[in-house]
Amino acid sequence: MIEKTYQPADIENRIARAWDDAGAFKAGRADRRDAEPFTIVIPPPNVTGSLHMGHALNNTLQDVLCRFERMRGRDVLWQPGTDHAGIATQMVVERQLMERQESSRRDMGREKFLERVWQWKAESGGLIVNQLKRLGASCDWSRERFTMDEGLSRAVAKVFVELHRDGLIYKDKRLVNWDPKLLTAISDLEVQQIEVKGSLWHLRYPLEGKTFNPEDPSTFIVVATTRPETMLGDSAVAVHPDDERYRHLVGKHVILPLVGRRIPIVADEYSDPEKGSGAVKITPAHDFNDFEVGKRHNLPQINVLDIEGRIALTDNEAYWHGLPQNSSPHAATLHGMDRFAARKQIVAWLEESGILEKIEPNVHMVPHGDRSGVVIEPYLTDQWYVDAKTMAQPAIAAVRGGATEFVPKNWEKTYFEWMENIQPWCISRQLWWGHQIPAWYGPDGKVFVAETEEEAVGNALGYYVEQEVITAEQGHDMALDPALRENFITRDEDVLDTWFSSALWPFSTLGWPDETKDVERYYPTNVLVTGFDIIFFWVARMMMMGLHFMKDVPFPTVYIHALVRDEKGAKMSKSKGNVIDPLNLIDQYGADALRFTLAAMAAQGRDIKLATSRVEGYRNFATKLWNACRFAEMNHCALPDGFDPTQAKETLNRWIAHETMSAAREATQAIESYRFNDAAGAIYRFVWNVFCDWYLELAKPVMMGADGPAKDETRAMVAWARDEILKLLHPFMPFITEELWAVTAKRDQLLVLTEWPLRPQTTVVIPTSGVPGDLAGVALVVPTEIEVFSDPEAEAEIGWVVDLITAIRSARAEMNIPPATLMPLMLANASAETKARAERWSDVIKRLARLADITFVDRAPDGAMQLLVRGEVAALPLKGVIDLAAEKARLAKEMAKAEADIKRVDAKLGNEKFVANAPEEVVEEEREKREDAMARKAKIAEALDRLKAAE
Repeated sequence: MIEKTYQPADIENRIARAWDDAGAFKAGRADRRDAEPFTIVIPPPNVTGSLHMGHALNNTLQDVLCRFERMRGRDVLWQPGTDHAGIATQMVVERQLMERQESSRRDMGREKFLERVWQWKAESGGLIVNQLKRLGASCDWSRERFTMDEGLSRAVAKVFVELHRDGLIYKDKRLVNWDPKLLTAISDLEVQQIEVKGSLWHLRYPLEGKTFNPEDPSTFIVVATTRPETMLGDSAVAVHPDDERYRHLVGKHVILPLVGRRIPIVADEYSDPEKGSGAVKITPAHDFNDFEVGKRHNLPQINVLDIEGRIALTDNEAYWHGLPQNSSPHAATLHGMDRFAARKQIVAWLEESGILEKIEPNVHMVPHGDRSGVVIEPYLTDQWYVDAKTMAQPAIAAVRGGATEFVPKNWEKTYFEWMENIQPWCISRQLWWGHQIPAWYGPDGKVFVAETEEEAVGNALGYYVEQEVITAEQGHDMALDPALRENFITRDEDVLDTWFSSALWPFSTLGWPDETKDVERYYPTNVLVTGFDIIFFWVARMMMMGLHFMKDVPFPTVYIHALVRDEKGAKMSKSKGNVIDPLNLIDQYGADALRFTLAAMAAQGRDIKLATSRVEGYRNFATKLWNACRFAEMNHCALPDGFDPTQAKETLNRWIAHETMSAAREATQAIESYRFNDAAGAIYRFVWNVFCDWYLELAKPVMMGADGPAKDETRAMVAWARDEILKLLHPFMPFITEELWAVTAKRDQLLVLTEWPLRPQTTVVIPTSGVPGDLAGVALVVPTEIEVFSDPEAEAEIGWVVDLITAIRSARAEMNIPPATLMPLMLANASAETKARAERWSDVIKRLARLADITFVDRAPDGAMQLLVRGEVAALPLKGVIDLAAEKARLAKEMAKAEADIKRVDAKLGNEKFVANAPEEVVEEEREKREDAMARKAKIAEALDRLKAAE
């Protein structure tokens, strides 16, 4: 018995338990062991995370695919898990220690601190997993992995060691994004560019051999900078090689103000002649672009900051190298000063000495740590790197050759642009939480890389015995007693970038490096569903690692979904106060309504503008489905054993069989091609418009009439179509469909494991010619077109009835004809077929279209509105029904309003300043207003044309 009202909260937990109890989501089920596998790996959310709208979209789309393929008989593995999230997790635990007034991380020591992190993970780390379950994610939760599981950690160590052995991992001194608060290198993804109202300082750098005179431009060259404090580390001035103003100065030198360092003027295309003076200061140790210029011209790299962002000059050999004695009198004053305090002091000195030409206000983007909130420094330091350029080549070739394709296709361009200009990947982080780098150092700094400490110690001691640094006896004692080797062999304290372990996710989660059955069966995966923002950080690196270690791409398809924005198109952010919490929407409207909203709006390449009203609308859709099933139950609609819808006798029933299978084919093809919005739209239209609004309405007279074969068949067909709807909707709205499946009939199994309405059709062929020799005589399974029941005659008849009633209703609405007014309908020059249909369905048409009668005429009378329905004319006489002049005046007024709206928007969009300066979402909103006004104008014009024809 179906409850009177649909309450999501009453069913979701119960249905989730039923799935869990049945092991419905488990891969490798006994009944699927011989089935074709279908694998997706979840983009592992941070263990510190909480479900946000991006997660909700991403996991809804993955779940649609998994439930769809599971119903199609595949052995589905949706691999779940979480990421250890190095910085985020370490910060959470450090904050917890501080709030509880316990010992700090450094006071506690590494071992004790890591124990506390694992303790926190056990207590609080499962939050987002439970939230994903609330969304309905059908992962095989029994296989949940964590990037720091023992098995995954072993995989990480093996990969590091092998890449190091192959020369693809190495240590180097390069610039990194350095967080002076967290004291670690961070990835580009952890850097947030923030617009800042700053200044641009124009400085006069004196030319060597000239007596500096601020009034004489021939004695200096002007450079501009937003960071005057970094001038202490300048090692050149660059000008464009084609810039005639400075060509005579190339190869000469300037004397660096405040410092006295003699630095060259070099020609480099990095300098832009159109920007500022056309000359730029080059600070290789404090700017990524300058670092590359420095490499091209072999310039010294002079780091003038310490790890906390303070000026560091006193013991700085690179700073003092080559400087004349007493040439840098300000060094002692600046040493130890915070970078921003030093900036103020340096600017003051430059102004006093006439070096400062001018200061301009300058709005520019400044990198900040997304977690620390402080300004990030490009910082020169020793780090571990992956030779990404070498590893990228097979990954580029795989996409170019079609082994992996992106959907939408345009993201391949983004992938290629990044991969073809890829830089070395900095993989070391100055943290404690993470995979500690498997490298050990001897007393002379020699590095020993190994998968285990035992192996590294053995290699190191063997080496130093051989080099006669220690005796064999000492080596033997050190091997047995860790205390003896404590200061002799030390492990690298850094940990690996979180993305390093994530890059192994598609195969490490399956048990690699062991040669497991799961690796053989489920790798490569079938598709990756992810956001565009991690194409570089995750997708590309999985491609590199998969091809290198598995010799195959990790997935043949990468589906890139768009962003979820607020209803005005603005990006959601806490600072704007426009963040929509998916859990609140689930509490208010149910998980199914949220899921269907996200899927229905997930058009390829188009961001989602999410309004709460849309979620509420799809909650109403769920209620409509619920009530339709209650209607079927109250009318004793049940599916007899062996019922075959294709053998129905009644035209109406054959029509709904035709429409049901047509909708199933449309939805199937849309999901297969990742057009989730088209699939959801096809199902929505079929359920709401075709099944509820038309089929049930047209079937009512039969079901409420006398008993007989027609009534029995119709009841059976209602039940059959209802069941097919539940199957089609299940990937999108799993909770309500599973509940209705259970309460509408006695079932052999859960809906989640029930067969999809259309299974892929295949044909087995054994070719004997026209194929390579090794394939001759081998059975090949070839996909064929899905065969669907079709009844064009039933569709022509019922489709005509539906179109006629719809056209009449639209015309009545356009003309403001009240529902109580019954109108005559005249079918002009109707064919014999149309006459027969009209007579068969006369009562229904009159009732639903609010008609007084239906007559047949040779031609439409004057003063009648003419409707073209499937090639034939239906006429509605208007004289005496409405005031034609008044209606014409009303429509003219509406037309004027629509045109005024278009003119107003055109004025805005034609204003270049408005388009350039207004927020993107505001401009987009105006474009949408124009589209709406144009649609209104077209509809009004159509109504006016009909009135003119009726005059």
